Amino acid sequence: MSDNTGAAPNPPRDLHEHLAALDAAGLLVRIDRPINKDTQLQPLVRWQFIGGLPEDERKAFLFTNVVDSKGKRYDMPVLLGALAGSPRIYAMGMGRPTSEIGPAWMEAVANPVPPVTGATGACQEVVISGEALKQPGGGLAMLPVPISTPGYDAAPYLTATLCVTRDPDSLVQNTGMYRAALKATDRLVVRMVARPGGAGGWVHWQKYRDRKERMPISIALGGAPVVVFTSPQKFSLDLDEYAVAGAVAGAPVEMVKCLTNDLLVPANSEIVIEGYIEPDLLEPEAPFGESNGYVALEAFNMPMQVTAITHRRNAIFSAIISQVTPSESSVIKKVAYEPLFLHHLRKTLNIKGLKRVVLHEPLTNLRPVIFLQFEYGAPQSEIWRALQAASSYITAFGKVVIAVSDDIDPSSVDAVLWSMAYRCNPKDDTLVLPYRGGGQGAQYGDRKTESALLIDATRKRLMPPLALPKKEFMEEALGIWNELGLPALKVPSPWHGYELGNWGDDWTQFAKNAVEGNWEANGLQTLARQRSGLGAETAVRSVEKKS
Repeated sequence: MSDNTGAAPNPPRDLHEHLAALDAAGLLVRIDRPINKDTQLQPLVRWQFIGGLPEDERKAFLFTNVVDSKGKRYDMPVLLGALAGSPRIYAMGMGRPTSEIGPAWMEAVANPVPPVTGATGACQEVVISGEALKQPGGGLAMLPVPISTPGYDAAPYLTATLCVTRDPDSLVQNTGMYRAALKATDRLVVRMVARPGGAGGWVHWQKYRDRKERMPISIALGGAPVVVFTSPQKFSLDLDEYAVAGAVAGAPVEMVKCLTNDLLVPANSEIVIEGYIEPDLLEPEAPFGESNGYVALEAFNMPMQVTAITHRRNAIFSAIISQVTPSESSVIKKVAYEPLFLHHLRKTLNIKGLKRVVLHEPLTNLRPVIFLQFEYGAPQSEIWRALQAASSYITAFGKVVIAVSDDIDPSSVDAVLWSMAYRCNPKDDTLVLPYRGGGQGAQYGDRKTESALLIDATRKRLMPPLALPKKEFMEEALGIWNELGLPALKVPSPWHGYELGNWGDDWTQFAKNAVEGNWEANGLQTLARQRSGLGAETAVRSVEKKS
């Protein structure tokens, strides 16, 4: 990823400051014409992810004239793509270039800065509670919540959420980015990942269920990007996400106590929805388009009774593009998870020769497919240690892990497949690990366990050059292409030839003669080396080295 981010020297303190920075950088598209939140809004922004735009050309979209399918017009604007429309946008929210994001998260986890609590906050400038929550068109219905997957989703969904719950034993809060379906003006159904290694909120809910006590929950929307970015992170359950956010921001996150429960939420949030989840009630939720590329079908999840909605006077409703990746949801994770894996493998496990970790994003949603890039000559024992460690580091990550050498761009699937095709002997270079827990998407089948496939597709010997023209000739041709005004190109990797060790000075001279028009000199040289008594396709080196 490019470091040319235009990032501010410090992270923005709230969503409005971030929006102003995006606008100044030319990364905000303002849409003032009427847009239907139920049918048009998400599909319009989705096109920048599936329409072939380069990552750095993606932008945030601010919709100021939002309507619904019944003709209702909303006073509150809707913002999409402002959190992680691209790594560049994410970096602006972090206030640092992309190359510093991974180390910043590692440093913040190691040195958290506890939040501070004030008496009030901007998120409580407007309060809606009591009977006002039940009025037709009131409560949740007043929020311009878009439908994420028109044609499949069963309801408008909150997506860019900070779902705050508290462990009833340790009293440590946890924040997760969970989807929440609108069911009534005062009721949501929240889906928390219910499996071992799953959501912190689900772990808390289990404890409240055992106690037969209702669980307080608050959902904050909007706020400083560094605060929101903690929500999908994989921190330990005893680590307060807001303390990590404070370390990234360089100052404590300001919190405020909710009005109808005892939870603390970021004071600069745009909107806060307060309420409770009963311990013994579950309600059908979904269908909803999932980031694993399939529509999640109905399942029983946690109904949340809303007790209050508070918001800023000039609130902006913030959502994310999720569903099939690449998406805003996957960028939020990718930018942070890749350095997390690299740090774990290189620093914690001290694996030698590892250069990069790339989580595959398009369609697969980062988790199942992981690419590891190694220096040529890295010990095979280290390669296999890394393959197994990457597959077991985080639950549901690493169903397929592939190691490649440093001449292969691990973000280019074509290059990885080429490496697998010509550098991997399946008999010797693959390993299947059984008895993995069911990953994301396991709900679509009957299997309770999965397996993992580990592939060593690294270069294990010296090889001939990649059969593309040398770099200088491709660069010259590209200049002519642009000079002629031909269609803009996406330059893939690899885009020029390069040597891989199995090459000699005589062949370099042959190639030099050829491009200089002196190919006949090559013919004179090989004429003198003619032999009889050999079979066709006999390697020259195998004969001439013996003579």
